[in-house]
Amino acid sequence: MPTVRSGPVIGLSAQLVVLAALAATVGLGPAGWLAGAGYAALTCLALSRGLHLAGASRLGPADRVTLTRAVLVGAVTALVVDSFGRPTPVGLLVALSAVALLLDAVDGRVARRTGTVSALGARFDMEVDAFLILVLSVHVAPAAGSWVLAIGAMRYVFVAASAVLPWLSGSLPPRYWRKVVAAAQGVLLAVAAARVLPEPWTTVVLVAALALLVESFGRDVAWLWRRRPGTPTVTAPIAAEPTLAGPIAVAPTVAAPAPAAPVALPLLPLGGHAPLVVPPLLPVPGPVPALAARSGGTVHSDWRP
Repeated sequence: MPTVRSGPVIGLSAQLVVLAALAATVGLGPAGWLAGAGYAALTCLALSRGLHLAGASRLGPADRVTLTRAVLVGAVTALVVDSFGRPTPVGLLVALSAVALLLDAVDGRVARRTGTVSALGARFDMEVDAFLILVLSVHVAPAAGSWVLAIGAMRYVFVAASAVLPWLSGSLPPRYWRKVVAAAQGVLLAVAAARVLPEPWTTVVLVAALALLVESFGRDVAWLWRRRPGTPTVTAPIAAEPTLAGPIAVAPTVAAPAPAAPVALPLLPLGGHAPLVVPPLLPVPGPVPALAARSGGTVHSDWRP
């Protein structure tokens, strides 16, 4: 009999309680209930499977923070779906989104401080982020234009393309800018959803969000394309060493050149001085070992599989 893991079940129960609270206060129609409950059930199943594959029996401290974020995203999902049939409380929707975005800066820090960094936690965090961006783009699209859906769909298009083009699943070097861009998407979409800016400025904000995302994904796709299997390279083979964050590629050590002999430079004959002896240049050390980690091993979300 499979083990029942309490963490995902607690998350499912909490989601149903939050949906009931929304129905009792601001109102929640059948579509909102169905979307929120379906999201909660899928999250519970996916998280239970992730724990099983990881051989873990419970969620870590950072995972519980991410689970709280997932429940908030479920509430946002229910409100967004419900908004297509009835007016939605925009203030509440934006507030829930803002809290979920703020907690995104907490779970990674908790994982590092408690020494509970894991691939499952990183993936869980990434999926919650990506789904929140998708839901917010769906909410903003009717007013701003269907092109906004590209913001929420881009990460899922990348994953789908990886199934067809395996080289897109290759290793990516860690890049802090990637995390900044991912976090900016939620903030900019929340600002657009709040409708606090004039319509032209809201369009500028959304265009900026999409431009940042295209730049970030485009740079990674170009990097992976240049290093796809079968492409000749001039670099020496590297040896991989397993670590928590994924394989670390260590560049081969280049031996320093042997010291050169002193060079005697004759000076012009001024008063019979002896030739000037110039010491050789100091030997140049080899390059510092280069580090590269797989994109799936990062702690914070970067929207990569």
